[in-house]
Amino acid sequence: MTTTVTVTRVPLIFSGHFPKNKNGCASQSAVHFLGSSSTSSASRSSFSSSLTTTTRIRRAGFAVLASNSMAPSIVLVTGAGGRTGSIVYKKLKERSEQYVARGLVRTEESKEKIGGAEDVFVGDIRESESIVPAIQGIDSLIILTSAVPKMKPGSDPSKGRPEFYFEDGAFPEQVDWIGQKNQIDAAKAAGVKQIVLVGSMGGTNLNHPLNSLGNGNILVWKRKAEQYLADSGVPYTIIRAGGLQDKEGGVRELLVGKDDELLQTETRTIARADVAEVCIQALQYEEAQFKAFDLASKPEGTGTPANDFKALFSQVTARF
Repeated sequence: MTTTVTVTRVPLIFSGHFPKNKNGCASQSAVHFLGSSSTSSASRSSFSSSLTTTTRIRRAGFAVLASNSMAPSIVLVTGAGGRTGSIVYKKLKERSEQYVARGLVRTEESKEKIGGAEDVFVGDIRESESIVPAIQGIDSLIILTSAVPKMKPGSDPSKGRPEFYFEDGAFPEQVDWIGQKNQIDAAKAAGVKQIVLVGSMGGTNLNHPLNSLGNGNILVWKRKAEQYLADSGVPYTIIRAGGLQDKEGGVRELLVGKDDELLQTETRTIARADVAEVCIQALQYEEAQFKAFDLASKPEGTGTPANDFKALFSQVTARF
């Protein structure tokens, strides 16, 4: 919508700027006109309140003052009770000027583990209706849910490779495919602007050892969900992380690749904190949209720690 305003032309100076959203439109700015004293405050207030997030103002010879702040983006992290998801949730909370964080967890116990705040919802991603309240009204979705294999009782890793199993109802097909599909569908229906999905490297190899854990074919189902997201029409970023490590973030050079090429190198692991940071940074740059990439890092002390994420995302050319 374009709003045209006719006012008395006066030689005034434009001050401030319009905060822009990712589409380049003015974002909920309070607009005021500096003019003759005959312009009432009521008129100015009425005009200001008529602006919407996507309103473009045609300025012709009059001055506009815009506020220097824009409304924080509402971001939901699913799997917020997990080791990586909890880091993303915490980082978003720490950046309250930019983001309003929400979390989705499976149990009340998980909710309490990350602070028990009112912005943490309890729901089951396998039941589409239970996640709708958490998704309504958000701007972006970061998916960090995953099936988790458990070691069979009596397995002794010191005596060889242990055996794993998945609990009933928590197999990769149910969590990584149906659960993620439910999230994507609900987000699309709610008009979400971007979805960031964290998966795993190794999906190009059907014989990858992870697929044999509990006979779950976990990478197969993760890949199926990734393809579903890529075909959804919603702007997306698919991050296929290397081996996850519980180490400090922000101290390593990050590497992006495609089609599991990084698995053929010595650099195939990454700190959970770095994955969390890349998730959040992906919300800020158009260069990250409609892209999928593998993510790993160099060892600490080699290379240059990542700080130019726009450049990092610009290296990626693959859409899937």
